[in-house]
Amino acid sequence: MFDYLSEQPIADGCRVLVPFGPRTLLGIVIGQVERSDIQQTKLKPIQEVLDHQPVLDATQLTLCRWLSQYYQHPLGEALQTALPVALRKGEQATPKEITWLRLTEQGEAADDNAFGRAKKQQQLWHAMFDGEVSQSTLTASFSRTVIDGLIKKGLIETFEQAPKLNLNWTREMVLATRPVASVEQAVAISALHQRQQGFSCSLLEGVTGSGKTEVYLQAIEPILQAGRQVLILVPEIGLTPQTVARFRHRFGIEIGVLHSNLTDNERLAVWQQAREGALGIIIGTRSAIFTPMAKPGMIIVDEEHDNSYKQQDGLRYHARDLAVMRAREEHIPLLLGTATPSLESLNNALSGRYLHFQLHQRAGSAVHTRQQVLDIRNQRLQFGLANAMIERMEWHLRQGNQVMLFVNRRGYAPALICHQCGHVEECRRCERSYTLHHQQQRLQCHHCGSSKGVPHTCHDCGASQWMTSGVGTEQLEKGLSELFPHYASVRIDSDSARGKTKLQDLLDKVNRNQYQLLIGTQILSKGHHFPHVTLVVILDVDGALYSGDFRAAEHLCQLVTQLAGRAGRAEKAGEMWLQTHHPEHPLLQDLVHNGYAHFARHCLMERKHAGLPPYSYQVLVRAEAPQAQHGFEFLYQARQLLMQTAGIQAIGPLPALMEKRQGRYRMQLVLQSQQRRHLQQALQRVLPELENLPLARKVRWSVDVDPQDFS
Repeated sequence: MFDYLSEQPIADGCRVLVPFGPRTLLGIVIGQVERSDIQQTKLKPIQEVLDHQPVLDATQLTLCRWLSQYYQHPLGEALQTALPVALRKGEQATPKEITWLRLTEQGEAADDNAFGRAKKQQQLWHAMFDGEVSQSTLTASFSRTVIDGLIKKGLIETFEQAPKLNLNWTREMVLATRPVASVEQAVAISALHQRQQGFSCSLLEGVTGSGKTEVYLQAIEPILQAGRQVLILVPEIGLTPQTVARFRHRFGIEIGVLHSNLTDNERLAVWQQAREGALGIIIGTRSAIFTPMAKPGMIIVDEEHDNSYKQQDGLRYHARDLAVMRAREEHIPLLLGTATPSLESLNNALSGRYLHFQLHQRAGSAVHTRQQVLDIRNQRLQFGLANAMIERMEWHLRQGNQVMLFVNRRGYAPALICHQCGHVEECRRCERSYTLHHQQQRLQCHHCGSSKGVPHTCHDCGASQWMTSGVGTEQLEKGLSELFPHYASVRIDSDSARGKTKLQDLLDKVNRNQYQLLIGTQILSKGHHFPHVTLVVILDVDGALYSGDFRAAEHLCQLVTQLAGRAGRAEKAGEMWLQTHHPEHPLLQDLVHNGYAHFARHCLMERKHAGLPPYSYQVLVRAEAPQAQHGFEFLYQARQLLMQTAGIQAIGPLPALMEKRQGRYRMQLVLQSQQRRHLQQALQRVLPELENLPLARKVRWSVDVDPQDFS
């Protein structure tokens, strides 16, 4: 924090331009005093006040102060994080013109025969009869190709205009017919209706396909009718279109969408509309938690267990935890929903700190997916698949259904090995094997991003015989085209889905049954609705069974359960098979026979006996340096300083699970305590001392409060 002179009072939360050495920087006013601790002759005046009214209101400033204190991060960076990028760059707080779309006269006169087999264009054309709509809103549900197709046909046109502040959106609400809620849904909806005023936090624990979204829709209906706003967080961009579509169809109002694929001006436009109260519903990913609301009514965090809500660099906040704090400050209810609750949220629900609602049955006629383990020891594998599994896939395909195959490795194979001497091509910066990408004929390191061409000969022995080890999505896609030549397959991973709307285009084609075989990574587990999928296969679940991360079992069971939920979501029964070399493993047996709910409660008992979160609290101090000794010594000195505070246990310094990355050795120090305040007190006291250590200049170091990732 820095002091500057001003001849006029400036409201807290306004942006100003100030001199800072030879530069001019953007600052945010957080308070005013009559007298400074610095001599007045040394104080510089503010150059320009950018805002007539605060861009951060009192509630947001309070949250930023909490973020700074709790996550031990500079207040200035917390304030910057809370603002849209355009405002950080000094743009005016009132949004600039953005692109809108509307029907042309030709479009108004057209009929369904104008589209032939272009069903998405036809859907967009129908949607345009609701009136002018911003391009950013449309791109959440329709690809740029579809939009451009209608423009070329002369059916719609673009124009530039500042966003309209429609403060009367409640009058435009047209409620679609809602389905009759099940008994379990009705209990949750009724309880949520009774808690519309004041702060409360609820956990909706519902099995996959149990109708959690329907509970959201009916819970917020009276809130919207009262003219209050709802903020909904989703973990991934890929979930945004389907969520937006369901909420728009139910309420018939414009919905603000916030995710990383928007331009700075588009994000600013949604931010402005929400701040003025012109949007009833705002749906976005992690950073949308900072969106201001003129009349806040409720916050919903969908798939609350997802690690995407945890920021992994810079200000390492958790959006779910920040949502709890914001709801408390705004005096509004918070609803957390998931089929696989995090152990932290589940513990809060079981201990009575959160209201707890459970949905045990799938919606409609859908039945639970049967989960089974396949022992692949001593079995011949083709492209990672056992013969028995190939036969099972063939049966489902013949019934006209879709099959989903999960392998959490993109590329062709995770290792390239010399068949003569056994040499493995490794990334020297990370000391990990390169992944072979066959289509590009390149080796890539998925840890640091470096790549090179496939060598013709082994530099150890000169042989030219290479073989691969392991199976990636690219190899599996190629293999399925050989095993099932009469069925179409699609690969969905971060390589194939790269692009602004590519993922949504692929998902639309899957739901139209253009592909019968779905191959993908964790992208496929994120709550998507695939009504034609009846079989899910996980090629290899063994990787997480013996991990050094105590959260690995929780994450594996969440992943398996979420993937199982992609099958049998309509009237067709679904099944899942887990291929493993350890079929007798107690974790797999518990999950398959008893389900995630039983596993989670048993895991909580284990955590309690071991004194691990959520029954204790952790801070992870990371250090990385070109020389491992520097990182180790820095953390050892940090440990000596931190252990002067009572009530703290220290583990380390130890190498990270991935010891070397991008040419730097990575070390970690884990701090643990039964009381949060002990850790906070220690960090507040010691962090300034750490910055002054001589080794602090030789290492990159950071502090992660409530860490989720130890890799």
